[in-house]
Amino acid sequence: MTKEEIIGAIKEMSVLELNDLVKAIEEEFGVTAAAPVAVQGAAGGEAAEEKSDFEVVLASAGNSKIKVIKVVREITGLGLKDAKELVDNAPKTLKEGVAKEEAEEMKAKLEEVGASIELK
Repeated sequence: MTKEEIIGAIKEMSVLELNDLVKAIEEEFGVTAAAPVAVQGAAGGEAAEEKSDFEVVLASAGNSKIKVIKVVREITGLGLKDAKELVDNAPKTLKEGVAKEEAEEMKAKLEEVGASIELK
């Protein structure tokens, strides 16, 4: 398989499939795919780092609970019963240790169907 074929296959993957691929590569090769964190000078000479891992929390399902359950199932891979239970018991954490870009994508998808989301 050529490099171009591999890149082509990756381009066609969903966010969840990419997340699973990254985890598999990290486990297989004992590496981490976390991006380097930039350190900036803060007031008082202390260093501050940009947060790289986020927790995606469903604060409220809003008025379109069925649509929210569908998106929660897509994001988490949970079955209907588990996704419904999670949505019914909001606020609940959907995912932990999520990269900023992926967390913002999840937030956008859920807010699009009327859910309230917090990134921690």
